[in-house]
Amino acid sequence: MRWDALFDDMEAQLAARQRLDFEAEVAERALVDAAQVELADRLRGSLGLSIRVQVSSGPALEGTLSHAGSEALVLDEPQHQVLIPYAAAVRYGGLSRLAVPEPSAVRRRLGLASALRGLAGNRARVTILASHGPLEAGLQGVIDTVGRDFLDLAVNLEGGDRRPASTRQVLTIPFGALAGIRSAGAAGG
Repeated sequence: MRWDALFDDMEAQLAARQRLDFEAEVAERALVDAAQVELADRLRGSLGLSIRVQVSSGPALEGTLSHAGSEALVLDEPQHQVLIPYAAAVRYGGLSRLAVPEPSAVRRRLGLASALRGLAGNRARVTILASHGPLEAGLQGVIDTVGRDFLDLAVNLEGGDRRPASTRQVLTIPFGALAGIRSAGAAGG
């Protein structure tokens, strides 16, 4: 009878050790998996949620996350949409823990410059929010040119369109100085 108890005890110890080894392996794999998650994946997992994005230049921007690209996101505010480069964000609030990888290789290659070229092509009036200085003091105008790491903004007279007569000046703004680009129209349009 003692032998049975000894073997039962040894079997229980072995089972406990195997369970601990398995749990340690699962925990290690979870850490490795978490280390592979990119911010854009977490943001894609939060599409449709109301989030806050704190940028370095002032109060947090809040809205519904409608797009998460490879280098920037789009927040829908009640009256506007705001394109925010990931590099301008200091912290996020309200993100889901879900991570969704980008399945499209083409979309993974489209960066901030691609989105800005779309705005330039549409001749959309925008407000540039600078990463240094107050967000309320944005520059309004039309994006003229988009380079690899800069944009040219035609700053217009109040109510003027992009014509030489109504253009006050053209400013060159490095991407690194962008906290956001706010649309002139309503969100979703």
